[in-house]
Amino acid sequence: MNATTKTAELIRQRIEGMPSGEPFTPTDLLACGTRASVDQTLSRLVNAGIIERVTRGVFVRPEVSRFVGRISPSPLQVAETIAKTTGSIVQVHGAEAARRLELTTQVPTQPVFSTSGPSKRIRVGKMEIRLQHVCQRKLVLAGRPAGLALAAMWYLGKTEVTPSLIEKIRHKLAPSEFEALRSATSAMPAWMSDAFFQNERAAASAHA
Repeated sequence: MNATTKTAELIRQRIEGMPSGEPFTPTDLLACGTRASVDQTLSRLVNAGIIERVTRGVFVRPEVSRFVGRISPSPLQVAETIAKTTGSIVQVHGAEAARRLELTTQVPTQPVFSTSGPSKRIRVGKMEIRLQHVCQRKLVLAGRPAGLALAAMWYLGKTEVTPSLIEKIRHKLAPSEFEALRSATSAMPAWMSDAFFQNERAAASAHA
């Protein structure tokens, strides 16, 4: 077995060991060979139908359901995979976060994610995914329910973030997640941390 064949076999074995439906990039395979050999092998595997190209630089071993056929990776999975190549953080956009927490009934028309990395648009089939650069403090607690609530509050803004909204969020989160959110007030703007303070003061008065 020559070196090229051996590298291709290593890459194929590594891909077969990955969960189907979970996107990956060539960077994940560089332990198997050079970037050129990885790209070449991935191209062959796409042509052979063993993997699919989700978008430029992102691939997946297709997940197939006997009910609906091939299942594509979610927009969040694609965004996280791309962000990982630059060591960036990704968080669900505030509009979607507010919808998930039932703080608004508006449904975003396009998948948008906040990131610490560069802003970019990613074409996946007929869909466009947007990564929007935001400052680091908007990404505190990213990837957990408390971070979802924080993103929602940033999106809703000063006039909507009231003590009563904080109370709604308290009921939506597990106690440990709400405590994590409350503990992050030092990273929040004054109008946001004030809403927490007023909510706590109202709760204390009610129990007095």
